[in-house]
Amino acid sequence: CPAGRCGWVQPGMAEAAGDAGLAPAAAQEGAELAAVIGATVPTGFEQTAAEEVQEKLGSASRISRDRGKIYFEVPARSLPQVHRLRSVDNLFVVVQEFKDYQFKENKEDALKDLEDLVKKLPWTDPLKVWELNNSLKKKKTKRKKHGLQSPASREKLSDGGEERGADQSNSNDQEDCAQNPVEPADGQDTENPQAVTSRNGVEEEEEDNEQSDVKVEVQASSESGSKAGDGQTGEGEAKVLKFRVTCNRAGDKHSFTSNEAARDFGGAVQEHFQWKADMTNFDVEVLLNIHNNEVVVGIALTEESLHRRNITHFGPTTLRSTLAYGMLRLCDPQPTDIIVDPMCGTGAIPIEGAAEWPYCYHIAGDNSPQAVKRAANNICSLLRKNESKDSSNALGVPLDIIQWDICNLPLRTGSVDIVVTDMPFGKRIGSKKKNWDLYPACLMEMGRICTPGTGRAVLLTQDKKCFAKALSRVGHIWRRAQTVWVNVGGLHAAVYLLRRTWERAEERRPFW
Repeated sequence: CPAGRCGWVQPGMAEAAGDAGLAPAAAQEGAELAAVIGATVPTGFEQTAAEEVQEKLGSASRISRDRGKIYFEVPARSLPQVHRLRSVDNLFVVVQEFKDYQFKENKEDALKDLEDLVKKLPWTDPLKVWELNNSLKKKKTKRKKHGLQSPASREKLSDGGEERGADQSNSNDQEDCAQNPVEPADGQDTENPQAVTSRNGVEEEEEDNEQSDVKVEVQASSESGSKAGDGQTGEGEAKVLKFRVTCNRAGDKHSFTSNEAARDFGGAVQEHFQWKADMTNFDVEVLLNIHNNEVVVGIALTEESLHRRNITHFGPTTLRSTLAYGMLRLCDPQPTDIIVDPMCGTGAIPIEGAAEWPYCYHIAGDNSPQAVKRAANNICSLLRKNESKDSSNALGVPLDIIQWDICNLPLRTGSVDIVVTDMPFGKRIGSKKKNWDLYPACLMEMGRICTPGTGRAVLLTQDKKCFAKALSRVGHIWRRAQTVWVNVGGLHAAVYLLRRTWERAEERRPFW
């Protein structure tokens, strides 16, 4: 955040939270409403997300010590552009942030402090931002309903006008890779071992973080978000605002569980605003994120993760679109580049590439006919979506898909600029044993089709030992330039950026 705009607040200073905290406050009447936005991003690609925010919104970002989150400040009128960011999963507006919150050792005292905090937080402006975000969402939904009656036009929208993910016929094909797990931290609360996902906070990895929703049975009413921000009830036929509190807690020095924090904090929220609690059909989701001594209170701006924007037909290892974007951005595509995903699965990487880098030519392929069919269906969904946006100027996408053998690609030597792919981990698809032969053969064939000297490859794998061995065998054609450590469905994986040497790649070569 810009210097002087986002000060850290120490416990005990909450009375002055409106002036000292991260939450934006209009210094004088008539000042433009601003918002400090928190965004969850794929673990390991925080810097990539920060660069995108700077490039597209002109705002500096602060990367949280709690991995997988960034914070940045924007005018509230920029919310539509915020929702169009390609690298973020979930968005929330920050109410208050504490860098070094001193929790009491006694559980009752610590929970009482959280209750008392609710009355001291600067809710007014964040609730105005939430209300503005809500109005934008309704406008997009209404515009979509009046659009073309194509299958794409009938698909539901998430905040920001993106598609809502898998169709019913393919919902059983989804896998953990479509989640945004939190990197395990020492002493994380694991009293609730089942995986629970939030619509807006960090989507949790099983047993890695604890998340709790609290339901407080109280009825009340509020005419608007701004009136709710003042803690007043509506009159007559005023709409009843429903809410839930979602708590994410990590750390080994807390005397309470996230269930207890959500329960007591939620009870105080209910008492302060006189809202009605509902864990499933809620209007407002209040987020309480606790990471060791860092505490962030926020209000969710997304109902569903933005990474579900492209894929409607899922496979066993579908990659999240936000992670695909991070991988593509890592290789810095330039206009007219030819970008190949030789193991495309359901097409998450090439579809994201075609959407964000339309001046490149994307080729996707897989050896599985079922995977190719799913990818083709996803491309068709993208085309219908583009048509529904502007039927008078509907264009195709610069993307072709083909079934092929990864070790014998039907592409000319040196004809490809970039290779980006999610390699088989040897768990859901293939095996670790097969990877020992597959990986070096893949790297050799990728080296053959890539342009010597300028070609590059971005490869994701969890089988790091096998990959390192394979890379050592083809070191004459590939040089490792960068490694990004990521968390994919709870697995500690790596994204490798490789650069093609000037050495000529042999057509066939013994690997081990």
